[in-house]
Amino acid sequence: MEKIKIGIIREGKVPPDHRVPLTPKQCKSIQAIYPNVEIVVQPSPIRAYKDEEYAAEGMKLNEDLSSCDIIMGVKEVNISDLIPNKKFLFFSHTLKKQPYNRDLLRAILEKKIQLIDYETIKNKQNKRVIGFGRYAGIVGAYNGFRAMGLKTGLFEIKPANKCADRKEMEAEMSKIVLPDNTKIVLTGFGRVGHGAREIIDILPIKEVTPDEFMKNKFNEPVFTHLEVEDYYGRKDGKPFDKSEFYSNPELYKSTFTRFLPEMDMYIPCHFWSNRSPFIITREDLKNENLRLSVVADISCDIDGPVACTIRPSKIADPIYGYDPISETEVDFKTEGSIAVMAVDNLPCELPLDASEDFGNELMRHVLPALLKEDPDNMIGRASETTTDGQLTEYYSYLQDYVDGKE
Repeated sequence: MEKIKIGIIREGKVPPDHRVPLTPKQCKSIQAIYPNVEIVVQPSPIRAYKDEEYAAEGMKLNEDLSSCDIIMGVKEVNISDLIPNKKFLFFSHTLKKQPYNRDLLRAILEKKIQLIDYETIKNKQNKRVIGFGRYAGIVGAYNGFRAMGLKTGLFEIKPANKCADRKEMEAEMSKIVLPDNTKIVLTGFGRVGHGAREIIDILPIKEVTPDEFMKNKFNEPVFTHLEVEDYYGRKDGKPFDKSEFYSNPELYKSTFTRFLPEMDMYIPCHFWSNRSPFIITREDLKNENLRLSVVADISCDIDGPVACTIRPSKIADPIYGYDPISETEVDFKTEGSIAVMAVDNLPCELPLDASEDFGNELMRHVLPALLKEDPDNMIGRASETTTDGQLTEYYSYLQDYVDGKE
């Protein structure tokens, strides 16, 4: 059986990312499941899991990964750390032709590296099988309740990144006090939306239908989880058609404004296409009956579908205010402002738990195709580049981006 050596690279992006693609115990399990696999870990002073923890599970620590066949990281690998003629797995953030990573993709091609981007790894139903979305939802929803406590002055909970792990974070939630008839709206049913629901479900918050949410007052906190047809409608008044909406979103308009006078907090976890209409416009937020006071924007599309999300925020300073009248940023405690939480790297706040969750998906869905048989060509379809220094047929659309023509 052919020997395969996997390297876990040190994260080099600034600001530092403490996550890992595989935990120490997962590395040990992989070597037990695949006896022909050896895992080497590049030492790092910043990982949530320490070098000693990897060594304790029998992993070799080595600064030099040049003997490895496959190299795994989390975020973009520094150009100086790329090793020619290898397979690399990481989030490259090049698929949407991000200008800041053009040189990275050029270097990958020049060094004849096979780039397998986690974001592109999909099953035969064309659905993503791996990602940090669940923990984005978990941390983002928690941050939203923290913002609500700070905005109202009713309670205060510790920032997620100051908690040792998810268990401590959830223990903080016992301090959350929500008044009767607190009303919360959640959108999105993917990994992110379901992650957010894991947090909502811990709290004594009752789920109600959109119709009940709009018509009733409650003697307890409530939330409603909206389907896309609940907040988009045909411009011509014809019945909503989900498949048509996704293929021709320009035929639709947002109907979300009807919820604004009834909701205290909005947690957007949806996927939004730039072909789709905005969900909440700046004009919508000028409504004199506006009740909305907190937005935990986990989707974090800047200056887009949720008008008050005018910039991303950082873990160290996660909340800013948006004044609907002046359309400017203000202190989030300013009367009449909307407190916006728009941290764009939420899973980094719980690196231990997020890494373990990610590694479990990697082991379950990706490693069998990467290390054994790949009948659905999952790895081939996820490879942006080849070891011949070319873009694959699936990503040939990036050629103009590489050439600097767009």
